[in-house]
Formats: sequence, structure tokens, C-alpha cells
Amino acid sequence: MRETIQRVLAAEDEANGLVAAARGEAEAVLADSRRRAQELLDAARREARLAAAEAVEAAARAAEAERRRRIEEEAAALERSVRLDEAALREAVDAVVACVGGRGAS
Repeated sequence: MRETIQRVLAAEDEANGLVAAARGEAEAVLADSRRRAQELLDAARREARLAAAEAVEAAARAAEAERRRRIEEEAAALERSVRLDEAALREAVDAVVACVGGRGAS
């Protein structure tokens, strides 16, 4: 009987050791999984920041191109709408020359 009890106790100790080892291994696997998940999250955040920066740069370039296009359109429209006859053009040139020459407008 004593031998049976000792075997049961020994089996229980062995089972407790196996459970403790399994828990330790599970905790190690869990810690490794958490570390890897954090690495993946960090990488995804870096990629998202890079993509956002690229999108902002592309939008800024597009906005600048649109601004230039509109300025060119407005300049062309202004040139089309402002037409001076020969006499008015000569008078304007004379006024500019007089101002630049320091004589003042006539």
C-alpha cells in the first residue's frame, strides 16, 4: 500500500512538473507572439506613415500644377480681353517711357 501511495505521489509530482513546463513554454510562446505582433504593428504604422506622406506630396504637387494652370489660363484670358488700338498702345508706351525716364506722366 505504501508503495502504491508513493507511486501516486511520484506520478502527481511528475504531472505537476509537466504542467509547469507546459505553462512555461506557453508563456514563452505567448511572449514571442506578442513581440512579433508588436513588430508587425510597428512595420504597418511605418508603411502607413510613408504612404500618407507620399499621398500628401502628390496632392501638393497636383495642387501646385492646378494653381499654375489656372494662372496661365487667367493670364491668357486677360491678354485676350485687353486689346489696345495702335494709338492707345503708343500713348501707354510713351507714358511708361516718361515715367521711367523721370519726367512723369503727361
